[in-house]
Amino acid sequence: MAGPWIIISLEFDEIGPDEAIQALFLHGAGVIGDAAVGRATYNLIFRPKKEVRLKLASLDDGDLAGLAAIRQAITIADYETLFTGRSEANFGNEVVYKSLVGDFDNCVFSGEVDDPRIGSRLPVFLSVSQEVSFTFIQALRDVVAEFHNNRTNPLLTLLKSKSGEIAPATMAPIVAQVLALNNSIEALEDVQTVRTDIRDTIKDAAGETYSPSSLSIKSDLSDEADKLFQSLKLFVGESAEGYEGGIHELSLGGANLIFLTLKLLEFKYQKAHQSIANFLVIEEPEAQSTPHPKTLFDRIAYDDTQIIYSTHSTHISEVSSVQNVNILGRRGVACEAYQPATGLSPSEIGNIQRYLDAVRSNLLFAKSVVLVEGDAEEILIPILFKKVVGLSLDELGVSLINIRSTGFQNVAVLFHDTRIRKRCSIITDLDAAIVDTTPIPGEPEAEAKFKAKCLASQVVGAARKVALDAFANGNDWLSVHYADHTLEVDFISAGNGRQMASIVPLVYTQAATKATAIAELMSGDKAQYGRRVLTMAANQGKGWFAILLGEHINHKTVLPGYISKAIFFARESLTVELFFNIYSYGVKCAHSGRGHPAGCGRCCERPASTLIRRATLT
Repeated sequence: MAGPWIIISLEFDEIGPDEAIQALFLHGAGVIGDAAVGRATYNLIFRPKKEVRLKLASLDDGDLAGLAAIRQAITIADYETLFTGRSEANFGNEVVYKSLVGDFDNCVFSGEVDDPRIGSRLPVFLSVSQEVSFTFIQALRDVVAEFHNNRTNPLLTLLKSKSGEIAPATMAPIVAQVLALNNSIEALEDVQTVRTDIRDTIKDAAGETYSPSSLSIKSDLSDEADKLFQSLKLFVGESAEGYEGGIHELSLGGANLIFLTLKLLEFKYQKAHQSIANFLVIEEPEAQSTPHPKTLFDRIAYDDTQIIYSTHSTHISEVSSVQNVNILGRRGVACEAYQPATGLSPSEIGNIQRYLDAVRSNLLFAKSVVLVEGDAEEILIPILFKKVVGLSLDELGVSLINIRSTGFQNVAVLFHDTRIRKRCSIITDLDAAIVDTTPIPGEPEAEAKFKAKCLASQVVGAARKVALDAFANGNDWLSVHYADHTLEVDFISAGNGRQMASIVPLVYTQAATKATAIAELMSGDKAQYGRRVLTMAANQGKGWFAILLGEHINHKTVLPGYISKAIFFARESLTVELFFNIYSYGVKCAHSGRGHPAGCGRCCERPASTLIRRATLT
């Protein structure tokens, strides 16, 4: 129902000392003070007209029936639009908003219908909108069609802007040539023959009385500069062979780059005529198939210009300063805006910026995040989860990001109540020793070195846990999960010795070594299987070893608990549909594992509702 207001409020900061700028904001939107204006507000308010506001103000508190009657009669014609400046009110604060507009839920309205907190109404001769250049470049969908449309063709816009600047003396000889060309075309013998034949045919068909008194064929090439420019087309060459073709002959990336360049030039022409500020708004520049915009946006720099672009592209986000990024996220039915650099020190911002510059990551675009430290986790965890649970991490809305170190704090600092309010899990190794590290007099030197290495790793792992636990303490958006030892060792400890043993033939060639390795991996003795699997991983390289192991994972593999907890922290709850998909996958795997024929009903006789109910209870 009608009644509430729509308020769009802009706040300008760091306003320059230029006299024209100061005059505009001081008379219109500036916050009054002794010194020059440094901050100003500019508000667009769409609200019911005064007579409607007076009716609302006359209602008794709680008179919901009277309120409903007034609101039912309000139409769009009962609203007014006004611009104000010099306002101090925070319209985004619900308490402030209700004190100005009224509480429509409880029918409580102030008797003040023109509250001064909304600011001073701006005089019509002082308008920020008339002093600011605003250029919008929409998403690049079908550039060729844009060039064929006279209304949207950026080349025509540029040429029109220049056509008015051409001196009459310059155009005079061109106009003379156009007129001469028109006359020459009209005077062609074939053209005159067709003209005569048309006249004769009309007379034969309709008679002299009903025939036109005159008929001519004329060339319509315009002698006006702006119309003449419409005949100009852009031809571009992409190779060194000298051939130039039309826009439709270019690659998609090339055509989009030309279009974007022309729009930027259009903005540059427009900017030259503005005296205060310029806004360039670009929608999804990545809607082309090449990373050209990355280079383009890295080079864009206009004075007195604020460039705003919406993007899902890691190519573009990596060249954007994290301090200038706003992230839009959905929480339920509401949309929230996050500023990832809020409250961070320059060194912390620098760490994040260097990470984003070095690694093209979807960190800023993720719905929720699991941070891992190495290639093995990055490769193996998605495979494990998909094979065991039946869903991919993407289906859960979880992004697994490899930061390639144990410096999780540098990245995880983004996820905080004052910055990005999205859930982030950290998966790392405790590196606890797999053997008794107590030195034994007379033991082989290699054994002593191995024990010393295990002990050193254990000390570092314990210190890492203390630091990470302290870092995450009190932050509801962060959770840290530890492998007792390493991913490879804990994979076997979870009950997956058989899967690990199945890749021994891919690592070793000698029969005796294969037999020894399999026996150790299946021994159940952590010292034996731990040492063997670490040797195998070191021999192959942890990343390649994870690829080999991933090929032997199936639905019977056990998902280590710390990995499961990390993922289901990042994805706090599951929908009924996701529960159903998980249980359907489990039933399907059990069905095929028992060798039952398809559709036998022995494994799948329970209805889906039963499976969902059990999933919910679990």
